[in-house]
Amino acid sequence: MLKIKIKKLIKNTLLGLYKSTKRFPITVCISSILAIMLIVMTEMANTLDENTLEILQRISMILALGIPFSLCIKFIFEKRNITNYKKILGYALGALILIGYYFFLLKDFDMVSITRYIGVTVFLYLAFMYIPRVNNKDYYEYYVIKVLSSFLLTVIYSVVLYLGLVFIIFSVDKLFLVNMSEKIYIQVFFVVSLVFGVTMFLAKIPFNKQDFSNSNYPKALKILILYILIPLITVYTAILYAYFIKIIVTMNWPVGLVSHLVLWFSVISVAVIFFIYPIIKEKKLAKNFVNYFPKAIIPILIMMFISIGIRIRAYGFTENRYYVLVLGMWVLGIIIYFCFSKKNRNIIIPISLSILVLNSVFGPLSGYSISKLSQNNRLEDILIRNDMLVGKKIVSSTKISKKDKTEISNILRYFKNNHNLDDVRYISNDFQIKNMEDTFGFPFTNIKDIRKNRYFNYSNYGNAKVINTEGYDYLIDLNNSENKVNLNDSIKVIYNRSSYNLKIMEGEKVIYNKDLFEYADILNKKYKDLSKRKSIDLKEMTFIDENERVNVTFVFKSISGTKEVSEEIKVNHMDFYFLIKIK
Repeated sequence: MLKIKIKKLIKNTLLGLYKSTKRFPITVCISSILAIMLIVMTEMANTLDENTLEILQRISMILALGIPFSLCIKFIFEKRNITNYKKILGYALGALILIGYYFFLLKDFDMVSITRYIGVTVFLYLAFMYIPRVNNKDYYEYYVIKVLSSFLLTVIYSVVLYLGLVFIIFSVDKLFLVNMSEKIYIQVFFVVSLVFGVTMFLAKIPFNKQDFSNSNYPKALKILILYILIPLITVYTAILYAYFIKIIVTMNWPVGLVSHLVLWFSVISVAVIFFIYPIIKEKKLAKNFVNYFPKAIIPILIMMFISIGIRIRAYGFTENRYYVLVLGMWVLGIIIYFCFSKKNRNIIIPISLSILVLNSVFGPLSGYSISKLSQNNRLEDILIRNDMLVGKKIVSSTKISKKDKTEISNILRYFKNNHNLDDVRYISNDFQIKNMEDTFGFPFTNIKDIRKNRYFNYSNYGNAKVINTEGYDYLIDLNNSENKVNLNDSIKVIYNRSSYNLKIMEGEKVIYNKDLFEYADILNKKYKDLSKRKSIDLKEMTFIDENERVNVTFVFKSISGTKEVSEEIKVNHMDFYFLIKIK
């Protein structure tokens, strides 16, 4: 009997995979190509140069974007009878859009490119959730529950399959001494998740005309919402009200904490209300929660807006504050909709959120545009207040307060870290922060350690070749520790890790002295993009020096550290070979 059930399960799974491939051939193809691409990248990561690796990473990101994009196109085609010719044109147009995204919107991995990519991804997955039901809004909650439960089931199946394959590979490797590469485990993960997992999940996606009128609400979800989430939300609401009363009494407003506490609580509450709608007629607790909770949360949302408003008024918009404010406004709009709508169409929740997400990363009302405008206005206000702006030209001043110096420095830091200094008004195109004193009359004021996107790591591990020692007397491997190496009875090498200073001593006399920090500075000036790990050819990491007593060569395996906005370099690690010829 068990054998028959297992056989039936395998048969149904294989049949589902076949139907999924037949219904979504483009999506399955894209996810499979992505799996192959990731496998190639893991296998060849140490042999690929930095530019090639970056190109493959960007292509992989576009392929990942193509998965939800192709699903959206497929769902649009399923909603109406479209000829094969038009389908081909539709997919071809989609491919052109993805190619255009690669060349124009994903040129690198800076803050704007990555957050915009995340925004577009969220938009496409939200669209994937509502496009099939746009003209069939009834029982939309059941459709979403079906999709999410299918995803959860797929995750469970994929995890079991992956663990089983890992156990088999591990056993074969250890028992038969096959000596498999550890990379095979991550490669198996890519195959299981992107080939098996995606195909299995798509096999369970309902058709857009599927009727959910006779669907049963999942018992486990009902228990979770009614007897766990609603009581927790009620208690948390009471805590926020008590905190609100404390703030009013003490008149002490903690602007940083309140916004996030309220925002994510409100988002979760909206999701609970969404999923609870199908059972409000049969469960009094669900009905009371839907009727009263949206009204109760409005004062808490107002408290959140006051909190974020204080922050914005003091320091202007940044992308993070913009997203918090916009998401809060969306939550308030949905809550008001719950309060006054007589017949709720909950499909409006993902539709409105997807439009909001897309608007947040594109156009004149995006977080980038609003934030740059806000920070430029802040800079202008500070300059005018200190009589440092004449017409459209900055006049340097030494009388400006320490607070305003810090604020100007923070504004410039924001543009350098997140955008470009060319976006700052009134400064010249060749402006550099290290020359800030020439323009503003004071140097950059750094109030905290700035490391965001400023880490550098130059190495030749992936490109290492044989080191030619011909013509040298000694080859020393000096790593990131304090070393003292005796070459003979009279000559020794002393390397200080804290100062990165290397000396060759003959008795008590210094016959060679070198500050290795100089080489980190040379590489930083040559490779200015510090946000990525640089794999460099061995020749670029080799430096030759000499004096009247010695010939030396430094062959660096890696140099890493950080670079401040003020252009100051701090080296954290050096790993290198040291070749010496005593004359």
